[in-house]
Formats: sequence, C-alpha cells, structure tokens
Amino acid sequence: MTQERILAYTLPALVAVAVIGVWEWAVVALDVSPFVLPPPSAIVDAAVANWQSLMDSAWVTLRITIAAFILALILGVGMAIIFAQSRTIERALFPYAVTLQVTPIVAIAPLILIWVGLDNAERAVLILATIVAFFPILANTTLGLRSADRQLHELFDLYRATRLQRLMRLQFPAALPYLLAGMKIAGGLALIGTVVAEFAAGSGTSTGLAWRIIEAGNRLEIAKVFAALALLSAIGIAIYALLSLLERQLLKRWHESARPKE
Repeated sequence: MTQERILAYTLPALVAVAVIGVWEWAVVALDVSPFVLPPPSAIVDAAVANWQSLMDSAWVTLRITIAAFILALILGVGMAIIFAQSRTIERALFPYAVTLQVTPIVAIAPLILIWVGLDNAERAVLILATIVAFFPILANTTLGLRSADRQLHELFDLYRATRLQRLMRLQFPAALPYLLAGMKIAGGLALIGTVVAEFAAGSGTSTGLAWRIIEAGNRLEIAKVFAALALLSAIGIAIYALLSLLERQLLKRWHESARPKE
C-alpha cells in the first residue's frame, strides 16, 4: 500500500478523532446544556441504551432505501434506453421527468399518502424515495447512451448491426461510467428521500429512523437524536462506499477514471 493510500485512509479517521475530542472537551468546559448539544460520550450511551430500537428502525429505513434505489435503477435505465432510441419520445416525456425532480417531495407526500392509503405509509415512503432517486440515473444514462463514439456508430452501420446489437455492444458500454456515476448520486438521494418522506408522511405508523428522531426530539432525548443521525450517516457512507467499489471493479481495466495513479 502506497503512502498516498495510507494517508487517504488515516487522515479522515484522525480528523474524526480530533473533532470528537474537541467536541467532548468544549461541551464540558463551556457547560453546554445536554438539551442543546450532548457530548459524544452521552451519544454513545444513548446508542447503547436504545440499540435494539435504533437498529430495528435503521433496518426499516435501509430496506426502503434499497428498494427505492433498485426501482429507480430499473425505471431510470429502462426509460433512458427508450429515450436513446427515440428523440420524439424523449422530447415528449423528459419535461415530466424534470418536473418530478424539481417538485419537493414534502409537497406531494400528502397526496401520495392519500392515494395509497393511510395504512400504507411505508409504501408511500417507497414511492417518494423512488421519485427522488430516479432522475440522476435517467439523466446520466441517457447522456451516456448518446455519448458513444460517432465513428464507432458508423462502423456498426457498415456491418449492418441491429438496434439491439448497437445498444448492447456499443451504447451501453459507453454509458456504463455515466450510469455508475448516476448510481452513486441516486444511492445517497434514495436515503435522503426515504428520511424526508418518513418525516413528511409519517403519522405514527412509520418505524424508520426519521420517526425515531421525531419521537426522541419530542421527548427532549437529544442524545438519542444524535445517535439516530449517526446511524443515518453510517448508512449513507456505506452505500456510497459500496457503489464506489462497484464502480472501480467494473471500470478499472478499461476506463481512465478508475485506473490507479502511478
């Protein structure tokens, strides 16, 4: 392992230790109320004391996030393929995809909750999270499918390749880096969408981490709020790390972005 990689792994950990140490010292030295900012030690104690309920809620949030990401991936790639095959369909439907992207989910959450039923809050959260994660995959994949080399297109014309052959052997490989980049964005957005949707649609029936944060905040259990936030951050980091690893594994042999620096 090179010195550069060692620094890449150790520096974030050192910064985290320094920040936590200063945080612990400052809260005690300045006599900050635990209702305003609890020390890291109190957050750890709250996480240990509420470990089972926090983990159960984390699993609910993670399960919905993964399902929303998979749905967004299927819908986004499928729609991008259709757009890449027909400019007319793209011009007709792309504005509506943009509309979904720019519409705040807190504004449409009550409608979705009414449409799916008040007893299906989890399904409403899944729909809202899918909407949030859908657009980056659609936009990136569409751009990638249209970015294949023009001379290679002419070569496929010369050999009279079918549309399916052109898609699978030319356009999709060219779009893979764009798709993977979109997946990394969508993975984080799926988690954000799940949490925001839980806040917006949660009516006491939700059991995800967002509801735990609301519940703990109402009870002034601020250390528990921070513990739930730390779990959300850990989930987000894990999702990004796994998708980054997938990107490196798929691209390292042929794409410049994933090749190790010499």
